[in-house]
Amino acid sequence: MTTISQPTNLVTDIVTVFVRELRPVLRNPFSVIFTMVQPLFFLGLFAPLLPGDSTLQWFVPGIVVMSCLFGTSATGSNLLYEIQTGSHERMLVSPLRRPALIIGRALKEIVPMVAQAMLLVLVTIPFGFTLFPAGAVIGLLLLSVFCVGLGALSYTLALASTNQEWMFWGVQQTLLYPLLLLAGMMLPLDNGPAWLRTMSGFNPLMYVVDAERALFNGQIVSATVGYGLVSAVAVAVLGLWVGTRAMRRA
Repeated sequence: MTTISQPTNLVTDIVTVFVRELRPVLRNPFSVIFTMVQPLFFLGLFAPLLPGDSTLQWFVPGIVVMSCLFGTSATGSNLLYEIQTGSHERMLVSPLRRPALIIGRALKEIVPMVAQAMLLVLVTIPFGFTLFPAGAVIGLLLLSVFCVGLGALSYTLALASTNQEWMFWGVQQTLLYPLLLLAGMMLPLDNGPAWLRTMSGFNPLMYVVDAERALFNGQIVSATVGYGLVSAVAVAVLGLWVGTRAMRRA
């Protein structure tokens, strides 16, 4: 007797992929904490070097974005592992729609990002960081949009690096630190040379960082937040578009 599978819609497929990708994170929550080690080191080593009484108010939002950047940009390595073990090939021949395979994975990045951000904020409150809950919630929503796009781009890079793991890490590491430094996460760019400030203006991450600083300090309605939202949405749209095309061709 032949069993005919019931057709599913895109949303159902996305939820299926999202739940599948989230299970390893829930089974091993230590992985979320492990990716926070480097941002915490930066927090402990760089924050004391910055002048002013509101150092943490400036530095903590940048560290939250840094934690997102480190974790989400490297997430394509999980897809690389699945490609090498053959599990990704089995997903490709399943009834799941190809766009869901990239969208569901990208949406999963929101969960560890939010968990890391909450832990980072809780760690810094005893040391003088003032939390504005409404702005922080909106900031995490904005950062979630950015994470979806960045995660999709990381998965796209993994698909392009099939059987060439060195290429994934080479490109990821080459882009990671210039983006980080040109976003003004650890040091302000206001007093930098003109060429550096010009280059930072082309970095969408800079606008996201500035928006997070404004939101985490309670400035909900401002042009800075608007620019950050536009940048986050642009990265999300670009990442999902490129990722979906790459997954269709996989």
